[in-house]
Amino acid sequence: MSLVSQIVTIFLAVFIVVDPFGIVPVFISLTPGFTPARRHSTILKAVLVAFVVLCLFIFTGSAILRFLGIQPGSFFIAGGILMFIISIDLLLGRPGRTKTTGREAGEEREDVSIFPLAIPMLAGPGAITTVLLYVSEDKLPPFIPFILAGSVALALAMAGGTMLLSSFFLRVLGRTGVSVIERIMGIVLTALSVQFVYDGLLKLGLIAARLITTK
Repeated sequence: MSLVSQIVTIFLAVFIVVDPFGIVPVFISLTPGFTPARRHSTILKAVLVAFVVLCLFIFTGSAILRFLGIQPGSFFIAGGILMFIISIDLLLGRPGRTKTTGREAGEEREDVSIFPLAIPMLAGPGAITTVLLYVSEDKLPPFIPFILAGSVALALAMAGGTMLLSSFFLRVLGRTGVSVIERIMGIVLTALSVQFVYDGLLKLGLIAARLITTK
């Protein structure tokens, strides 16, 4: 895989699990009556907290996995399964079971920037698992963490933009349009999750790689 395609694949995976468009209805439902200044500060705080949390896993995740003795192949399979569950939620339009529990969804917090916007909406299990997948390689290329951090920064900036323009997106796209975008991202994430499981089986030596030749 070329460097450019690797960068595109990493960003696409991060973008989908961060889900900048899916957070629009949630943000609107959490911030009724907020002044524009309070909305802006809430968005900025949520994005910064999510970025710090995900970068923590990007730059320390590999050491954590080694300390726990988790083989990269095992984590690839586990991460692929979790990503598949997230993709099913996106495809079926269900509330993210991997992001909030029923108890959490019912709790009211005055400061919604940290919970539930930053954690677990932006930096949820899906996003954390995705970045850990890419840093769990035995021989990790030194540039991968920085590509991941850049991808996370860009995806979170886009999420911040969609929250700033949330009323506009809902007016133009409607809830149906946002739902269609989520389903398209769910299809892509399904394929990525299956690929992760396949790569994990390869890394564990449970299946043999098949060489495809073209005449």
